[in-house]
Amino acid sequence: MQQQLTHQLEHYLDSLGEEERIEAINQFRLALHRHSPFQDQPVDCVLWVKQENVVPNNYNPNNVAPPERRLLQKSLEADGFTQPVVVVSRGKHRFEIIDGFHRQELVKTKNVLKAQLKGYLPVTCLQDNGPPSASGMASTIRHNRARGRHQINAMSDIIRELAQQGWSEEKIGKELGMDSDEVLRLKQMSGLLELFADRHFSGAWTVK
Repeated sequence: MQQQLTHQLEHYLDSLGEEERIEAINQFRLALHRHSPFQDQPVDCVLWVKQENVVPNNYNPNNVAPPERRLLQKSLEADGFTQPVVVVSRGKHRFEIIDGFHRQELVKTKNVLKAQLKGYLPVTCLQDNGPPSASGMASTIRHNRARGRHQINAMSDIIRELAQQGWSEEKIGKELGMDSDEVLRLKQMSGLLELFADRHFSGAWTVK
């Protein structure tokens, strides 16, 4: 039975043009994902989407030095994509990057990579039904920190944004993998009085 279904599937895919075939493969993968025992794992379903439909976020604090960027480009050209770009859906045919900005940027700007991928990107989608704010930021920071890379100033801006959205220091620390001292230092860098509204300070000392 399985062999028969596989044969029918291959025959059907062979009858399609390239763009139709890619869309059909995506639909089959989504159907398999819905029945997979690993459907709670994003990597269980990697889709191919058009590059112009994948957009960067506006808060990524990750930075890649020129030597690492060249190595990443060489890796993509020689080995291909071994990791999909992590995204969240932001409407029909629009995806916002959570992790993989530099891979996406290289594919869009380097003709060799663009040709290899036929104008598409491999993506895996996180479940995110909220606005493009706190949850997406937290996911991006977790991915960056897991690799030990992030920019301090940009991190401070994100801490400020999360605090202004009502996240406590405890929640920020838990979601971003920081201890309380690190959260406090990043808050101090932002220099905004309202970030410390939940703290109680003793009276100032004066000299008479």
